Amino acid sequence: MSESIHIKQNIVVRARPDVLYRLALEPRRRVKWDPNLVKADYQGGDGRLANNALVRFKFARRLLGLSFTAKYGQLQAPQRGGWESVRHVGPLEKLTQAWSFKPMPGGTDVTLTLNARVRYGWVRRPVERMLHNLVMSTLLELQRQVDAQGAQLMEDMGRELQEKQKAEQKAAKEAAKAARRKK
Repeated sequence: MSESIHIKQNIVVRARPDVLYRLALEPRRRVKWDPNLVKADYQGGDGRLANNALVRFKFARRLLGLSFTAKYGQLQAPQRGGWESVRHVGPLEKLTQAWSFKPMPGGTDVTLTLNARVRYGWVRRPVERMLHNLVMSTLLELQRQVDAQGAQLMEDMGRELQEKQKAEQKAAKEAAKAARRKK
């Protein structure tokens, strides 16, 4: 007897919807920042993000290392997009993922929805927990990826300011030594 799992979470990210759309839905970009995916490549075709494009995904070991093929659908850049598995994914009959990006002042409201149908009732609870962790970690990593660029800029600016302060302190010490020598 199959049972359904529905997980929907949202987060506000300080970035434009078009940037987040590409990060979340483009397989080659997604595999670079999402720790839940080990591999993501287009399967055949011209290798572009488009409706009905097939993509081969492989989850990380902690997600049982499952490999599956998904078909993209409902792509409306930069508002929404998603995919659904072509065949079963391990203990799941069906797995779908949908992204929604709503612009708002100061960023974008990102909603990630994951729907799954479990093939066996007895495995529902651990699989649901695993999928919930997948959704939350994916959203947090997306935010971290976007913030990493800003954080790097802040870190560089802080380092430059620190070096400038050290140079000023060194110049002040030299001036003080020179003043003592004149006395």
